[in-house]
Amino acid sequence: MAEIVTLNDGSFNDAISGERPILVDFWAEWCGPCHVIAPVLEEIAGEQDKIDIGKLNVDHNPQPAAAHDVMSIPTLILFKDGVEKKRIVGAAPKHRLLAELAEFL
Repeated sequence: MAEIVTLNDGSFNDAISGERPILVDFWAEWCGPCHVIAPVLEEIAGEQDKIDIGKLNVDHNPQPAAAHDVMSIPTLILFKDGVEKKRIVGAAPKHRLLAELAEFL
């Protein structure tokens, strides 16, 4: 079972630099689709243990979003060893997320 960690400007680089893959959810409080996808990510976190999941509020922590060219939210980026391996833009149903992330799960 993976845990969802809250990331910020200070913890972001350490979180994505690990050998273990981490899926980062770039979101904001005012974003409706972000709230739709949140419970889906919680379900995925509860069902698997091969990746970590992090959430980064782009309003409170704009630097990582700018550094990784996040132009719309929600944007999910899977990082491994500090390198972007997969990007999913927009809210997606659970089956699509699992299909997109299958090689890492």
